[in-house]
Amino acid sequence: MLIIDYDNATAIRCIGFADHGVAGLTNTRPTAPVRAPASGPIVRSSMSTQADPLVTLAGVTTATITTLLLKKGLRNVWMRGTRPLKPGQPRLVGRAFTLRFVPAREDLATPESWSSPKSTRAAIEAMPAGCIAVVDAMGVTGAGIFGDILCARMQRRGVAGLVTDGVVRDVAGVLATGLPVWCDGVAAPPSVAGLTFVGWQEPIACGGVAVFPGDVVVVDGDGAVLIPAALLEEVAALAPEQERLEAWIMQEVEKGVPLPGLYPPDAQTKARYESSRGGKRGAGHG
Repeated sequence: MLIIDYDNATAIRCIGFADHGVAGLTNTRPTAPVRAPASGPIVRSSMSTQADPLVTLAGVTTATITTLLLKKGLRNVWMRGTRPLKPGQPRLVGRAFTLRFVPAREDLATPESWSSPKSTRAAIEAMPAGCIAVVDAMGVTGAGIFGDILCARMQRRGVAGLVTDGVVRDVAGVLATGLPVWCDGVAAPPSVAGLTFVGWQEPIACGGVAVFPGDVVVVDGDGAVLIPAALLEEVAALAPEQERLEAWIMQEVEKGVPLPGLYPPDAQTKARYESSRGGKRGAGHG
């Protein structure tokens, strides 16, 4: 897991990923906070960051990621109904740990099912530190998939955050746990009032997006975006340049430059941009 806290664009917290099959991410010790310069946030960690795509993506907005994926032909990557439960939650980047619910069936969706070997409780105990739990609740908003006790256990285990197209319950207690949550609201009834839990670490549909275990999830104030695992390296390589280009375009807008030819940039605008960077040719546009 990597957490980037952009409060006042200064404080940044980096927490190491647990070793759970993600190449190069084995440090589990939190690193000291880093102060960012006035020109913008930077990321440092006791982990090697030179070729670490997850660390790179921690400085990239979900809006930029969706633009890059659109250029690759992927339109359906933003999970609908995944809104920050609390304003100002930090941007998170992590591997997806998937959970799946189906419609409630009265003989299965019972309080007794919470003690079953195939339960949300058992799934939480299988979550590796640093993962982002992504839960397919089919968009059901009348039954809370998790409450304060389950979220507290996830936080204790080092889970980075919870993303779901459903809702949570015991909202005051959930907020008190400190676990970052992206969901579609809150509801008092428990999950069994409208859902049956059926498994974890299998392909799911969350917010209308296909999510496979191990895919990468990036969440911020705009919601949750999925990056297919096979495209991680490529997206991470292109994203910083796309951010630099758009920051430069924003500066041009603030100078009063008209949008036609500027956004999207035409050949003349690209040449001016490259000149502003000392002739360095960017990889994020072309």
